[in-house]
Amino acid sequence: MHNIINHLKKSNNILLTTHSHPDGDAIGSLLGLGLALEQLKIKVSLYNESALPIVYQFLPSIHRIKKDAGNIGDYDTVIILDCSDLHRIGAICESVIKIPVMINIDHHSTNTRFGEFQIIDPVASSTSELVYRLIKEMDIPINVGIAYALYTGIMADTGSFRFSNTTPASFEISHEMVKHGADPHKVAHHVYETISLNRIKLLTMLFDTIEVSENGKLSIMTLTQQMLSASGTLIEDVNGLINYAKRIENVKLAVLLYERKASLRRKSGSEFHVSLRSDGTVNAAALAMGFGGGGHHNAAGFDIRATLPELKKIVFDFSKHL
Repeated sequence: MHNIINHLKKSNNILLTTHSHPDGDAIGSLLGLGLALEQLKIKVSLYNESALPIVYQFLPSIHRIKKDAGNIGDYDTVIILDCSDLHRIGAICESVIKIPVMINIDHHSTNTRFGEFQIIDPVASSTSELVYRLIKEMDIPINVGIAYALYTGIMADTGSFRFSNTTPASFEISHEMVKHGADPHKVAHHVYETISLNRIKLLTMLFDTIEVSENGKLSIMTLTQQMLSASGTLIEDVNGLINYAKRIENVKLAVLLYERKASLRRKSGSEFHVSLRSDGTVNAAALAMGFGGGGHHNAAGFDIRATLPELKKIVFDFSKHL
């Protein structure tokens, strides 16, 4: 970590980014580190190619995250957060490799170790926890904006401290963030208790797509572009909905099949992102890696081109090993 700190203190212009369709940890770690580095008088730009989920719009300085990365040639350093693979940042991937120094900060066990420097700890609850460690090592004061960002990131990735990745450090860091001004009630209200009418419409459609394997141990939900259009929602509104399928009695593995927007190039089948959620008895990351994806033991995913019937057959075959 000391080599990273020494480099950051010498940097003049840093680009920070994270994976497309960001979740709470991606946004929290991005905002938290960005606000911290600014205190060192470093020029910082925060980028994500996707629209940000409405539930995180309450975060201080959320407006700092832009969909335009600016002139890539201006940056001397890029920091990639919460990405097991560089390609997860999206279309900008081919451009950022031209930036002289890349720093990879992540907590996924399937991380491909890209970049000149890495801070990778699969035992950490979240990337926000790793950002907290870096901020403390750099002796940067934690302000209210950083506190909200890191608290939200840890809370989101631990499922409000319900998931198996919840550790003593999760509570200790969260406690410190509350002391620095993060309001747990405000965060929980926006992230868990606020839902739009359109999201409810989408949830109703998703419930109608639920299928369960013959042995009852695997459930599938299917999300199409037509459903997003009909409900007036965006993919950003889907975050967390797969957990409904995971809560079905006896289900060990829940799967969400998300149909991506049509490619400009004509090929057979459609592009799907497959999200996997395990009850802990199934290694979701191992399944995802078999298709070029990755993630955690309990939460992982991969991309695939196939027709929907072909994809369902592939996924239902997972149940044979459950």
